[in-house]
Amino acid sequence: MTLTEAERQDVVPTHLANGLTCDLPASSPLAKLLRKQRTWIGPSAKERQAILRRAKSIAIVGASPNPSRSSYFVGTYLLQSSDYRVYFVNPNADEILGQKAYPDLASLPEVPDIVDVFRKGSDIPGVIDDVLAIGATTVWVQLGIWNEEAAVYGESKGLTVVMDRCIKVEHARFSGGLHLLGFDTGQISSRRAAR
Repeated sequence: MTLTEAERQDVVPTHLANGLTCDLPASSPLAKLLRKQRTWIGPSAKERQAILRRAKSIAIVGASPNPSRSSYFVGTYLLQSSDYRVYFVNPNADEILGQKAYPDLASLPEVPDIVDVFRKGSDIPGVIDDVLAIGATTVWVQLGIWNEEAAVYGESKGLTVVMDRCIKVEHARFSGGLHLLGFDTGQISSRRAAR
C-alpha cells in the first residue's frame, strides 16, 4: 500500500496485542478501532475479593429510588445480603430504600471504603475528583460503564479503581451466593454461605 504525503504526515505508531508496533494512518478504520480497544486492566479477582472483604461501608453514587433501576437492585442486595453500611448519593432524592439519601459524597457521615458509581462514563472523572476530595480510597464503577482515561487518572492519584464490574455480582460470587441466581459456585453444600 502506498501512502500519500498527507497520509504519511498523519501516521501513528500503533501497539498491537501481540506486542508488536506498526505505523498506521490515524484516519484508517483499523487505527480508530485499535484506539477504542481497552488496554487498562483493573484489580484481579483475588484483589477484588480482598477489597470487598476489607470494606465496612459503601456509598452508591447515582443511586435511584426507582425499583426498575440497577442501582436500586444493587442497593437492595447490599442492605439485605451484607453487613456493609450503605449510603445512597443522589441530589434529587430524600430517601432511597428507607434510608436517607445524601446530595453528594461530602455530605456523608463517614468516608466510605468503596464508592460504587452508577453514572455515565463521561461523568467518571468528576466522580473521581469528588472521591479524592473526601479521602476515599476505592472507586468501583458498575458493569457496562467504562472510561479508561478516568481509571488511569484515578490510579495515578493513588486510588484503587474497579471498572465495568457489578459489585453485587462480585460480592455474591465471592461469598458463595451466586447459587441464588442459578450459577455454579463450585461449592458443594446444602448450607447457604454466611453473610
